[in-house]
Amino acid sequence: MLKLENISSSIGSKKLLDQISVSFFPGKINLIVGPNGSGKSTLIKVMSKQISFDGNIFYEDVNLRNISWRDLSKFRAVLSQHTDVAFPLKVWEVVMMGRYPHFTTSPGKPDEQAVREAMHYFEVHSLADRNYSTLSGGEKQRVNFARVLAQIWFSIPGRCRYLFLDEPLTFLDVNFQYQFMKKLQLLEQKNDLVIVGVVHDLNLASKFGDSILLLNEGRVTSFGKPVEVLTAENIERSFKIKPFIFQHEGAMIISF
Repeated sequence: MLKLENISSSIGSKKLLDQISVSFFPGKINLIVGPNGSGKSTLIKVMSKQISFDGNIFYEDVNLRNISWRDLSKFRAVLSQHTDVAFPLKVWEVVMMGRYPHFTTSPGKPDEQAVREAMHYFEVHSLADRNYSTLSGGEKQRVNFARVLAQIWFSIPGRCRYLFLDEPLTFLDVNFQYQFMKKLQLLEQKNDLVIVGVVHDLNLASKFGDSILLLNEGRVTSFGKPVEVLTAENIERSFKIKPFIFQHEGAMIISF
């Protein structure tokens, strides 16, 4: 479990997050939604120890402040909004970057196994020897999925793994967006993986999210199941536009 207690974060006099207290559980897809500037990406950075904050974050029973960067990187992986590789690396080398926290000089057989299996899982194994810089935006994104999953590929006895995704569906066409979310659903069934992701598409959030955190102006507007959070009132108050919500074959459809 990932527990946040009274989390606030500021840049100068501007408060980006204001007293956020929520818990994210393993075996669920936890999605963060909200208008631009609401604090979604900032919260991902805070939870992954990339920026300073007030309050407390607990990875299970351990305060994040007491976890070293090296130890954290062995069980927590982050896919940021902007990922760039400046060197002409092959695809398999980019994916192997996810295993860097697990070895010092050269990768071992477990590292090679994790890279191989992660590339197959995200269907980029056929690109293994391609120059990463020659790939399309969507192909690069799928390679980066493999990289971050390779980092935490193996279960750890007695503890959870954590996967943070900041707008992971960028550059993907509709087909791959749905494929990726379905792959997350398969991963969450292991019940030792805490998944927290930022998405913009409210329909995708309602379809795949087990829990939804709606942020606005750095504060929690609502947190819970999609049907409880993505109400017409909450959406209109947060996004300043009136939605039309209806059910179709058991699924919630949000239109504007």
